[in-house]
Amino acid sequence: MTPVLVAAGSNIEPLRHLAAAVRDLAQAFPGMRRSAAYRNAAVGFDGDDFINLVVAFDSALPPATILSRLHAIEARCGRARAAPKWAPRSMDLDLLLYGDLVLDTPELRLPRPDLARRAYMLGPAAEVAPDLRHPTLGLTLGELWARFNRDAHALVPVALP
Repeated sequence: MTPVLVAAGSNIEPLRHLAAAVRDLAQAFPGMRRSAAYRNAAVGFDGDDFINLVVAFDSALPPATILSRLHAIEARCGRARAAPKWAPRSMDLDLLLYGDLVLDTPELRLPRPDLARRAYMLGPAAEVAPDLRHPTLGLTLGELWARFNRDAHALVPVALP
């Protein structure tokens, strides 16, 4: 079994969509655990704040199958695959890590390139898997989070229903 991390975020009815996505993720990936949810400003465009969290689970499924399941969950939350990259999202599920796999294809880059630069990904990832080692940086997620400049990137907790 391979440890897997997935970021979930929404800025369109985020509490409703995240609650639905977490239910679907738990059904699709037994043993899934999740971080707390956090509010942050939209990145790359002007828009409503996002609410983000990270889920962790172990899986024997290949990354392409996991990605397909993530896309199906996004679709159930109303996400259109053809939407612009930097735009509001009903649901955005990003595969952050798949064990120690390093991959760079048009469909998927692992580890997620901005994982160590985005507080809303790294903080929750370190919360659910602090001892998981980043495959290219060589540090655990907990170590990366401890070194992160949190003064400039505060995480604001949000309660999910």
